[in-house]
Amino acid sequence: MDKIYEVLQKIRKVSPLVHHITNWVTISDCANIVKAFGGSPVMAHAPEETSEMASIADAVVLNIGTLNNPTIEAMKQALKAANKKCIPVVIDAVGVGATKYRNEKIKELLQHKVAVVKGNASEIASTAGINTTTKGVDTGEVLEDIVNIAVDLARKQECVVVVTGKEDICTNGTEIIKVKNGSPMMAQIVGTGCMAASVIGTFCAVEKDYLFAAIAGLVCFEIAAESADKTSEGPGTFKTKIFDKITTLSNISINKMKKLEKINYNNCDEI
Repeated sequence: MDKIYEVLQKIRKVSPLVHHITNWVTISDCANIVKAFGGSPVMAHAPEETSEMASIADAVVLNIGTLNNPTIEAMKQALKAANKKCIPVVIDAVGVGATKYRNEKIKELLQHKVAVVKGNASEIASTAGINTTTKGVDTGEVLEDIVNIAVDLARKQECVVVVTGKEDICTNGTEIIKVKNGSPMMAQIVGTGCMAASVIGTFCAVEKDYLFAAIAGLVCFEIAAESADKTSEGPGTFKTKIFDKITTLSNISINKMKKLEKINYNNCDEI
């Protein structure tokens, strides 16, 4: 049995609790994607309870898409509680690079231990302290090598860094893997990036190799998107069918459709 499918089966069996403090625009999508994979989502944002909720979760997902000071305080409380109990935390650096406020707050959050930092190319570059042009929450131009930026950030933060895009880059600072699955239709609906962070959090909840968890989550999510694209009539039906296709993922479909590439900086090997 493929190891990716083994992790998926474990999620379906144990239904891990994934605590979110997330983007209000996509909160329902994030909850539903976790549920489709077999996890148990909870969206608790109040600073008065986030530390308590995080301490009983199997993973915590923090998404700064609609941040404000009370939300940041809630995230810090969740981070402290999660760190105390060695619970993995995924941070989705939504919109970093767009405003000074976001740039400052991501730095504050990353003073705590995290398992995964995820974002598009300009968000990850900005998180790493490199000046970029970011169009709101959409990716902007990054002039430097994003692979090197991701590797350096992963080493500095001692975590996994995921750069999403046409091809996703996943690195722990030593290994670098590209996930080449997905559908162009994913860029036509709001929320696929946020959902990807929730999926990664769900896989980290049951798999302690966080690099492999991120890769496995993205492969499953993006294979489902590829399958949904084949029969969708447009963005609306595509989004709905992603959830349907997730529930029918099998060992055979994952093995047949996964597209991974190992990067050795100057050399690429199919895996």
